[in-house]
Amino acid sequence: MKALGKEWKAAMRPALLAASAMASAIALPVLAIGQDRVVAPKEFQAEECYGISKARQNDCQTLTHSCAGMSSVDQDPASWIYLPAGTCVKIVGGRKISKV
Repeated sequence: MKALGKEWKAAMRPALLAASAMASAIALPVLAIGQDRVVAPKEFQAEECYGISKARQNDCQTLTHSCAGMSSVDQDPASWIYLPAGTCVKIVGGRKISKV
């Protein structure tokens, strides 16, 4: 009787694997349909956000340098980047007004 149990388990492994794969293939699209997607706006108002840009990633001149991409430190309080309006206040360290 033990031998029959082992054979049955060995025979059921591929069937169980196939059934699991089929259930996943059916369930994932159904689950994805119920979720809301965030869609990027096609047009948005831009605002300057100070103090969050990486070094050499700023968008325009400041009092300390004269061109985009010239900031020498991360999170320079005088350097800014363009972001969609309303986004700056959601970022830690982001300010709409320069500290300098």
